[in-house]
Amino acid sequence: MANFGKKNLKLFENNELMKNLPIMLLSFWLFLACESKEDQAIKSDLPNFVFIFADDLGYGDLGCFGASDIATPNIDRIAAEGIKFTSFLSASPVCSPSRAGLLTGRMPQRMGINTVFFPESLTGMDPEEITIAEILKTKGYRTGIVGKWHLGHLERFLPLNQGFYEYFGIPYSNDMASVVYMRGNEVEAYHVDQRYMTRTYTEESLKFIDASGDQPFFLYLAHNMPHVPIYASPEFEGTSNRGLYGDVIQELDWSVGEVLRKLEEKGILENTLIVFSSDNGPWLVMEDHGGSAGHLREGKQFTFEGGVRVPTVAMWKGKIEPGQVYEDLATQMDWFPTFSQLVGAEIPQDRIIDGKDLGPVLFENGNREGDTFLYYMLSSQEGYREGDWKIKRPYAGFAGSRGMKRVEAHDTLLFNLKNDPGETINLAGEYPEKTAQMMRAMDLSVKQLGPLPESKVARTPPDNSHFEYLDSKNKAMN
Repeated sequence: MANFGKKNLKLFENNELMKNLPIMLLSFWLFLACESKEDQAIKSDLPNFVFIFADDLGYGDLGCFGASDIATPNIDRIAAEGIKFTSFLSASPVCSPSRAGLLTGRMPQRMGINTVFFPESLTGMDPEEITIAEILKTKGYRTGIVGKWHLGHLERFLPLNQGFYEYFGIPYSNDMASVVYMRGNEVEAYHVDQRYMTRTYTEESLKFIDASGDQPFFLYLAHNMPHVPIYASPEFEGTSNRGLYGDVIQELDWSVGEVLRKLEEKGILENTLIVFSSDNGPWLVMEDHGGSAGHLREGKQFTFEGGVRVPTVAMWKGKIEPGQVYEDLATQMDWFPTFSQLVGAEIPQDRIIDGKDLGPVLFENGNREGDTFLYYMLSSQEGYREGDWKIKRPYAGFAGSRGMKRVEAHDTLLFNLKNDPGETINLAGEYPEKTAQMMRAMDLSVKQLGPLPESKVARTPPDNSHFEYLDSKNKAMN
């Protein structure tokens, strides 16, 4: 070290070197500035992701999917300037499993998540599962969730332990006991005025985008609406032609518009992939508060298309060709490998990822790999899709309850979804060979799953804890 110091001292004594020192220092700072600009350019090449998730939104509740009594210009804009998926399937016809499938790219049954978590639940999605947020964190993303989590409310199951840097929202459904706002792992507010919930989530989302600066970000905006009880802020009450439910959807559309405007204001719309979707179909037993499945059969809690097929649109200005319509099968689990591929992240090899990369669909006018899907309601495997064909196992029927509508019993059903998306014509008798082939394929697919873990939710609380809202609604009507 001593010799190194003497050597440098002699160099500084050199008059020629001292004369050129200002030029050398200037060159050095210019080099650092150029390097910084290159780093920024590399960083800006990583896209931002905004995933907006509605709760219990029906296939027939958006203008771009046929609704004429609800105005959704901002969501319709995403469809017009991007792509609309007309056969997009959620991982489940109920909430928690569908969210687990979205975030991990895996069938929820592989995780033992078959039904919804409750405030009484002591379990949640295993922290060993790898989420989209964890994948994106490895690439330097700022990750945040605003809204409904519903994958376990104990600290070890909350978003900060599942790859998210920030969390603000309600840890479960807004009809459950003890609705609170959480920030991070702490309760911030014990009183939640649900009339302003959509507005509050929107404001939090805009703050998150602003605070991200030049860092690439993933915003998961998971609205509680239009899950009952439904509320719209006073500014939106009476604005639609479908009563309060329509008002709620129009406020959600306003929220989407605010996010789009913020991205445009910051000049990053062209570097952001925006997705809008729903966790499952509409809760039809709630009647005028439960939404519409449009031309599809049944809704939430059932494995007919109305319960699992969800309205989905995506845009990335300058990357996704405007006005595309994709009619073939795609699933909520596909976003995990899609986002991973877009940022050059390695997809986990130590577990089965059920989703498929949607890159060819989004950017190449191509097709998704694979055309099969297993339909589950809770832990009951009820149907199978292969291409345009869908088969459903015999069903004993359901007599109906306060929380689940009546559905008649049926024998084996076979549908061609391309010709009959509403599942109105049973072709099992007309095509016995196709029926047998589909039944064999379904049984083989189930067998290939191997042993599945037991459900993480040990029990379902009685109706009174989950449907307190219904009692108040009925009193108000009488």
